[in-house]
Amino acid sequence: MADNAHTPVRNSGRRPALALAALLFPMGVLHFVMPKPFDSIVPKALPGEPRNYTYASGVAELGVATALVIPRTRGLGGRLAALLFLAVLPGNVQMAVDALGNKKASQLFKIGTVLRLPLQIPLITQALKVSRLARNS
Repeated sequence: MADNAHTPVRNSGRRPALALAALLFPMGVLHFVMPKPFDSIVPKALPGEPRNYTYASGVAELGVATALVIPRTRGLGGRLAALLFLAVLPGNVQMAVDALGNKKASQLFKIGTVLRLPLQIPLITQALKVSRLARNS
């Protein structure tokens, strides 16, 4: 019987990849099931209909989630996730700006929209970690 206690286990980034996919997949589905809240945070400076951006980001989230769960595409999925988190940051900023300027929005909602902005940083770093781990396995 072989002693596997000292055999190094390569970390392909499976757990963090699945965690990111578990975040992205339901959000991607929500872009199609309940698009109005996403339409409302599309930055006003973007041309065209907000719904097109809502659907495009939903497709992107579903595609990236899929890439993250497949071991063969996990490295690419990590890089794409990092880019996706950067791409949606303007929408999150727009949501915070709109909330802060809305007298009807609750104080808790306003605080939440601002506090979620720095959360993009660990999401991006986690996505890049997944990419590195997948490349090195």
